[in-house]
Amino acid sequence: MAFALFPSSLPLLQTRASSLALVARPMTISSSLSSPTNAPALKKWVADFHSKSLNFALSGALALALSLTGVGSVEAKVGVNKPELLPKEFSPVIDVAGFLSAGQQEKRLTQEIADLERDTGFKLRILAQNYPDTPGLAIRDFWQVDDRTIVFVADPTFGNILNFNVGASVDLDIPRSFWSRLAGKYGNMFYWKEKGEDASIEAAVMAISNCLREPVGPSNCSEVK
Repeated sequence: MAFALFPSSLPLLQTRASSLALVARPMTISSSLSSPTNAPALKKWVADFHSKSLNFALSGALALALSLTGVGSVEAKVGVNKPELLPKEFSPVIDVAGFLSAGQQEKRLTQEIADLERDTGFKLRILAQNYPDTPGLAIRDFWQVDDRTIVFVADPTFGNILNFNVGASVDLDIPRSFWSRLAGKYGNMFYWKEKGEDASIEAAVMAISNCLREPVGPSNCSEVK
C-alpha cells in the first residue's frame, strides 16, 4: 500500500507549530533507483516510504514538511497503538475525543460516507482524537485501509485540526493542493475555536464529498466548497 500525507498548514501534520522546529531537507533518490532498469527498486522505495508515513500519521503525532516537488524531513513522537479504544462494531467514524454531538451528527456523517463510497468507490474514514488519547495504528487494520482510503484525523494538538492520509489511488485523482486549501479554510484555529470542532469536521467532510464527486480533469476540486 502507498499513501500520501497532507495538508501543509499542518497540525498532526503541522509545520508552523511553535513547539516544533522543522527544517525541510529535500530528499533525493539515488541514480541507481531512478534508472529505468531499477524501476522495481524505485517502486519498493516509494512503497516503503509511504508505508512509514502512514504509520507516523496514524500514531497521531506527525510533524511533516511537505511540498509539491518533494518531501522534507519527518520527526515524530513514539507511535501509539491502543486497540482498546476502538468501538466494538465497525464504524467509519471513531470519536474518542467527543468532538461530535452524540446521535444525529455522527449518523449524518456516517450516511454521507456510505453514500460517497457507493457513488465513487472511495472510502472516507474519520478519527477524532486528542493525542495521545488515540487508537493510533490500530485503526489501519480495523478500517482495512487501502489505496482508495482517505483517513481524516481530526486532532487540534498542533493548531490546525484537519489532517489527511490519502491513498495512492485517491492521490491520482485529487490535486494535492486541495488538501492544504481544505485545511486552511476549515481547519485553522480561528475557525474551529469559533464554530466548534464538530462544525470543522462536518464542513471538511462535505467539501471532500463534493470534490470526489467532480469529474476528474485539470480543474476538478479547484474550489473548496
